[in-house]
Amino acid sequence: MASRTSYKKSYRCFPSLQQFYTGGPFAVSSDGSFIVCACDDKIKIIDASNALIKSTIEGDSEFVTALALSPDDKLVFSSSHSRQIRVWDVSSSKCLRSWKGHEGSAMGMACDASGGLLATAGADRKVLVWDVDGGFCTHYFKGHKGVITSIMFHPDPEHLILFSGSDDGTVRVWDLMSKKCVAVLEKHFSAVTSLAISENGPTLLTAGRDKARLTFLSFLRCITCRIIVVVNLWDLHNYSFKMTVPTYEVLETVCAINTRTRLASIIGSNKMYSGKKKSSGSPPIYFLTVGEHGIVRIWNSEGAVCIFEQQSSDATVTSDNDDTKRGFGAAVMLPLDQGLLCVTVDQQFLFYSPLQSLEEKLELILSKRLVGFNEEIVDMKFLGDDENYLAVATNLEEVRVYDLASMSCSYVLTGHTDTVLSLDTCVSSSGKSLIVTGSKDSRVRLWEQESKCCIGVGTGHMGAVGAVAFSKKHKNFFVSGSSDRTLKVWSLNDIVEDAKEAINLKSKAVVAAHDKDINSVAIAPNDSLVCSGSQDRTACVWRLPELISVVVLKGHKRGIWSVEFSTVDQCVLTASGDKTIKIWAISDGSCLKTFEGHTSSVLRASFLTRGTQFVSSGSDGLVKLWTVKTNECIATYDQHEDKVWALAVGKKTEMLATGGGDAVVNLWHDSTAADKEEAFRKEVEKALRSLRKEEYQILFEYAREWNTKPKLCHVAQFLLFRVFNILPPTEILQVKGISEILEGLIPYSQRHFSRIDRLTRSTLLLDYTLSGMKVIEPETDLKVPTEDASSLQLLLESGTENGSEEQTQTFKPSKKRKSSKSRERTEKKVKETANTAIFLKA
Repeated sequence: MASRTSYKKSYRCFPSLQQFYTGGPFAVSSDGSFIVCACDDKIKIIDASNALIKSTIEGDSEFVTALALSPDDKLVFSSSHSRQIRVWDVSSSKCLRSWKGHEGSAMGMACDASGGLLATAGADRKVLVWDVDGGFCTHYFKGHKGVITSIMFHPDPEHLILFSGSDDGTVRVWDLMSKKCVAVLEKHFSAVTSLAISENGPTLLTAGRDKARLTFLSFLRCITCRIIVVVNLWDLHNYSFKMTVPTYEVLETVCAINTRTRLASIIGSNKMYSGKKKSSGSPPIYFLTVGEHGIVRIWNSEGAVCIFEQQSSDATVTSDNDDTKRGFGAAVMLPLDQGLLCVTVDQQFLFYSPLQSLEEKLELILSKRLVGFNEEIVDMKFLGDDENYLAVATNLEEVRVYDLASMSCSYVLTGHTDTVLSLDTCVSSSGKSLIVTGSKDSRVRLWEQESKCCIGVGTGHMGAVGAVAFSKKHKNFFVSGSSDRTLKVWSLNDIVEDAKEAINLKSKAVVAAHDKDINSVAIAPNDSLVCSGSQDRTACVWRLPELISVVVLKGHKRGIWSVEFSTVDQCVLTASGDKTIKIWAISDGSCLKTFEGHTSSVLRASFLTRGTQFVSSGSDGLVKLWTVKTNECIATYDQHEDKVWALAVGKKTEMLATGGGDAVVNLWHDSTAADKEEAFRKEVEKALRSLRKEEYQILFEYAREWNTKPKLCHVAQFLLFRVFNILPPTEILQVKGISEILEGLIPYSQRHFSRIDRLTRSTLLLDYTLSGMKVIEPETDLKVPTEDASSLQLLLESGTENGSEEQTQTFKPSKKRKSSKSRERTEKKVKETANTAIFLKA
């Protein structure tokens, strides 16, 4: 059993995955470093690299309907259902000014290139232009017969022209100088969703959700075709109609491709994409479209042909019986040639980078996926041998796998036709990371991480699969529990981990285990037993693989939500809706301990610190840390605003991850040692601050004496470091005899640091030598270059010059391979030396 000194006493919540986008408007900064997103009635500013929330603008308690950024990224413009137009300072998140805008909600915003004018499009069918500094209206335009859905300034600041598109199917061109509508573009037959201007031409591109009208003969030819939706091209010299490009998809965004981007260069370098130029010599216009199909298409205006189309969609795949709209809702070409950003209808930000394949074909590589909203989180587990990933099951039919380093969604596992309720992970005997999932579609699926493919499907349950668990020791089976009240054992012996297609999993055993739904299953560390927890208020222990009943655990007054075996003792931990947690003896089914403290149902509980502690989460939104021996709750954390359904514990680091109804994933790291060190430093500083000047003199004299002795020099250096941080130099100089004391401190301090430098150099040389002999594995952050002979020679000469003959012999490479015990002693000595060096430098 672990000693009391090894108990975990505190955890810290580190950067977590929070909801930052609930659909609607967003704006990308001019350098692409951050994104401003609408999140219900708030505005979230997130880091585009990892989705961390940089700041939150509280808003005015009404849903945000329009957003825009100033060209210098210093101001955010917003409007909501309150009809107030507000100007926010990005750095301070404060409202600088606000004014009443339209008679209805503002549906769109655009800021001109100078940043001095703001145009707003309203549900009241009006277009208004505002002076940003003064907050007064400079232009008032009306003429649309429907809600205005899109608005855009001409990108050239010399052309004071404004474009607006409406659901009446028209695009109007407004001249800010004459304050008149100079053109009405009528070729759409439904809402105009997007406007774009090509770099050369100039040409205006308009897209919408409309269907093109067909002549009778065209109708006869296209009677079996898909819906024809179009992009219209207009000449901005005289606002004449140029051509129509049929896209066969309800469009949400059209983007013109700049000729100076990598995407344009790849297209231009391939004759298959570029096509022929006009006889007039003007180059063709390339543009891309996104819409309901969730794929990116690139078009050439010459011949109105699609020159590139994604083979598969990276947007969420919906089930056949779900009428929910999916696909892309918006897209924008990122600044500074950073690629393409597509936003899905289910609030995902997909970043694409153009790449030219070996066949010189264009490829759009999904480089990053940021999820703005995760729905309700029902289960999650750490994934991989190093636990660098987190598999999360939300209220969707997919599983999202997150990279913990960047908190971006690495990939999505799709295949279930209904909500995924449970999952578990393991590393197989061959080293492959596996995921098993259970769903409301009554199926279990087995996934392989490297290929991101489903390699096995299990059918046979007659209800939702609410619990799954992998074998802990042999990793050759898993167990599932369902609302049909049965337990099933599934064999993995026939699984081929590199298979391209999923096979049908075979059930080894099945038993009618409970009288109500099964909520949780757990397998013993030696794979001999499985425990199931049910809504019938009991937990049952079964012998594997035959599923023979061993003992029934009775005592909870409500359904059991979580069960888990101890890794060291013959006992089971259960969490129940009766607000209690119990530990049971497997031998006779007796209740050994009961823990009370949660104010609502306890949904999850997992052992920590070799079974001497456990952590729990509940419907009250609390996470609690308990000590088994004393029945004591030693820490309570309130970082969730709703039920905490999911709790994952890292097997190696014992890092925690929690998630629940608030769609937030929190990561927790053990901070016991750090908190203890911080408390010690505060006590030292408190003691030092209370000293008088004459006492500082005595302290400095002691430090001078300790500094001359190798065993006490680190204490002297620590005290000096703390004192020099507390007292300003002017006060130190006032200490009596300080010049004499410093003269005695400096020579020995220089000697200590020279010794540390020699030891550090020798340690690096030792690591390099042992790595070359393949005695130890090289560290990933080892700075010694393996291919630079001159650098190695400098290290060798430095070690010879600075060290004594005895030291040189100590680090001389041995011809014999060291034993495991010898390597452990060497590594321990190296670590102690490095730690001493770091401590002295502090």
